[in-house]
Amino acid sequence: MSGARLSEPLRIHVDGASRGNPGEAGYGVSVVGADGLGDAALYGYLGRTTNNVAEYQALLHGLQYALARGARSVEVFSDSELMVKQLQGAYRVRQPHLVPLHRLAKSLLARFEAATVAHVLRSRNREADRLANRAVDERATNWPADVAAPDQVQPT
Repeated sequence: MSGARLSEPLRIHVDGASRGNPGEAGYGVSVVGADGLGDAALYGYLGRTTNNVAEYQALLHGLQYALARGARSVEVFSDSELMVKQLQGAYRVRQPHLVPLHRLAKSLLARFEAATVAHVLRSRNREADRLANRAVDERATNWPADVAAPDQVQPT
């Protein structure tokens, strides 16, 4: 990120990819300022896991990045209806392995002055999808060294 602060709210597009369910998985995060200027294209290889875990990992990474960069306001966009509805309280989190991810996501969202999570069609989430698939294809991670990864962050 350049020295200038991005215009807020930060717009964070997140997506998870899993080749098989479970299968080889990755997350993708695209962050842009409200003025449309890009900030980050982040992705990470997760190994073998489910698509829902990959979706949550994308969200957690996006939120952690925004917090580390000093954002006060975020708009998150995901094509995972399940994750979005769980975060909005419309769906219960029934899978035990998603409960800690959901709790951490809610904890991170609460750190912002304003935060929304919205469902978008897959066609409006192409960059995050491309990044998630890149992570799987390359078995690689692009994450800034100066930002703690979400698995190192404890809920408050």
